[in-house]
Amino acid sequence: MARILSIALNPTIDVSCDADRVQPMHKTRTTNVRHHPGGGGINVARVLSELGQEPGLLYLSGGSTGKLLQGFLEEMPLELHRFAIAEDIRLAYTVHEEQSGFEYRFVPEGPEVGEAELAPVFAFLEGCSADYIVASGSLPRGVPADTYARVAGLAQKTGARFVFDASGPALHPVLETRSVFLFKPSIGELEAYARRPLDEEGARQVAEDLVSSGAARYVALTFGTKGAMLAGPDGILRIPSIHVSAKSAVGAGDSFVAAMTFAMSRGVAAEEAFRFANCVGAAGAMTYGTDLCRVSDVLTLYNADCRARQSKMVPELGNIGRSVR
Repeated sequence: MARILSIALNPTIDVSCDADRVQPMHKTRTTNVRHHPGGGGINVARVLSELGQEPGLLYLSGGSTGKLLQGFLEEMPLELHRFAIAEDIRLAYTVHEEQSGFEYRFVPEGPEVGEAELAPVFAFLEGCSADYIVASGSLPRGVPADTYARVAGLAQKTGARFVFDASGPALHPVLETRSVFLFKPSIGELEAYARRPLDEEGARQVAEDLVSSGAARYVALTFGTKGAMLAGPDGILRIPSIHVSAKSAVGAGDSFVAAMTFAMSRGVAAEEAFRFANCVGAAGAMTYGTDLCRVSDVLTLYNADCRARQSKMVPELGNIGRSVR
């Protein structure tokens, strides 16, 4: 079993393209069409493989789009664990409008999944020997809101560290398990959890409360272009965003959680892993559409960040990407 297992219960085929202008009631001619396997857990696995890890990927898949997904995934250095469902998986679409620079994202809700289709997933996780289990992305229709909470409980039972990056009704049940090692919300997701708007001080307090209550050992909170905050047993670390020429926001959060998990799985201290993840998230924003980070960009940004802090690159992070090349 791979050291890191990423879970994708609602995967997609992501289609991205460019268009000069998007207009209602007119045909929109597109260019540079790209296809990638996507959805939170798959994006996490893709970034992990780019960084040099060979992660496990547990995913649901069905229908004709599921066959297309399988073809994409088999070309990647992943340890695949496919669980069949009856319905087609999602097909999402992202359009970059060249005149304005705007990005339009169309994300369907996906297939309906029954309890009988989910049962083999839980059976597999009961015998899982991964060191880290990452649950990222939305739940498919028909799946109970406590599904990720059940995954968190199984991770705790097997001794795996549970990493959680999702939104919606799943938030409260998961955090109530008191078994989350790393929780990676955006500010919007933390506001949804708190059920109120949050300024920075309010967000800090909620993150600290999650740590002090034992709901999560670490909370890595991202503010988009305003940087990120790490709450943990040693206190709060607040860092600014890394300014890059952003091409797309697709997968930036998935890149962040993948990078932080990758670094910590290699024994890197949480604070350094958090800074590294900030660089990987920025590198992900530098690529178009559903392309994710490139190792060359990550190393450039991380090296610059270390120089700015008058610190040396951590060896475990300065040698990324080599095992998959």
